[in-house]
Amino acid sequence: MPVTITPSKRILFLVVLITLFLSDSFSQKNNTIPLQTDTLQTSGEGKDIRDVLKKVFAKDTVLLKELSIRKKTGRLHMSAVPAVGYALQTGFAAAIAANGAFYTDEHENSNLSVVTLNAVYSEKHQFLLPIQSNIWTEDNKYNFVGDWRYYKYPQYTYGLGGHTNLANADLLNYSYLTIRQTVLRHIYKDFYVGLGYMLDHHWNIVESGLADGSVTDFQKYGVTSKSTSSGITFNLLHDDRRNPINPSSGDYVNLVFRCNTTLLSSDQNTQSLILDLRKYFKLPNNSKNVLAMWAYTWLTLSGKPPYLDLPSTAWDTYSNLGRGYIQSRLRGLNLLYLETEYRFAITKNGLLGGVFFANAQSVSDWPSNKFEVILPGLGTGIRLKINKHSNTNIAIDYGFGIGGSNGIFVNLGEVF
Repeated sequence: MPVTITPSKRILFLVVLITLFLSDSFSQKNNTIPLQTDTLQTSGEGKDIRDVLKKVFAKDTVLLKELSIRKKTGRLHMSAVPAVGYALQTGFAAAIAANGAFYTDEHENSNLSVVTLNAVYSEKHQFLLPIQSNIWTEDNKYNFVGDWRYYKYPQYTYGLGGHTNLANADLLNYSYLTIRQTVLRHIYKDFYVGLGYMLDHHWNIVESGLADGSVTDFQKYGVTSKSTSSGITFNLLHDDRRNPINPSSGDYVNLVFRCNTTLLSSDQNTQSLILDLRKYFKLPNNSKNVLAMWAYTWLTLSGKPPYLDLPSTAWDTYSNLGRGYIQSRLRGLNLLYLETEYRFAITKNGLLGGVFFANAQSVSDWPSNKFEVILPGLGTGIRLKINKHSNTNIAIDYGFGIGGSNGIFVNLGEVF
């Protein structure tokens, strides 16, 4: 999950590039990787922050040159960025975002495997440790997708449905463990089918309540001190992107049907469906600028999921859904989301880029389950290339919505 710090009001954010772990290591074979436009970059294409540091500090050694040139299956391209920030919700927070990218074979259509880790700790004793992985085996035959997280997470929620506002802030304190692991098997071209297991477990849930003492939606929905959703998933995937860190072309379609069952220690039997659609193409065709589009649908098909497991803003895998709004801003039985982003170069060497984005989200009201309110979001941001080989940017965006929602969002890699 990329690092996201999203205050409800003004925010002062300072990114500190204290250390850049931009190493190319763990070489295992001597063959080179055939390159294409959406894979790792050759050493002569563009600049990243390491090139700038080498020039400034005159450390362009033979060793660094060799590390920049050699491309091998099994080489791990790592990027890490320490950051500190301040938000009204979290106070000061420190974070380390890191990812590792590598190939498992040398075929020109081989997908890039990525492992991402973010560790965050705030002065309000919020601790987040998510680890996401997307591993492809040789010839893209199998895809192992993992999302493991531990949160110690006091956080505001704002009620159910689209008619809530920031004044509905209700502080919930809880611990949270999620384990999501999927195995996908190649069936045809870039299509995969698979099975998975998902666990969402919350415990030590304590509610502070509303300032005026009125009954909260959490209380109306059903107060619990712990909750468990546990079940199997059936997955269908189409992914012809070659570099998920920073796609420049291709399509992504991920369909996940989840069946929670008491047989696997779930609190109750529930069923849900997630459909994640993404499209990327260059605009204009002969440029490196990219128009990216994202549609995300999250539906409750049957049963009554625990309150904290309901579809909600920024509770997708990488907590990026709904830039311009604080996490958990909207919550309901069903959620619809659309976003488009235009990514463009600012410098010819690729070191600096920019984006403009717009999105819209809606959740169904409760208990009517009708969609009545759409919350739009707009924003812009900059991109700083920190690893040209894996094409990894640090993304710093400012987004705002309606009702006073705004914030700065920081990610290692593109938002989607």
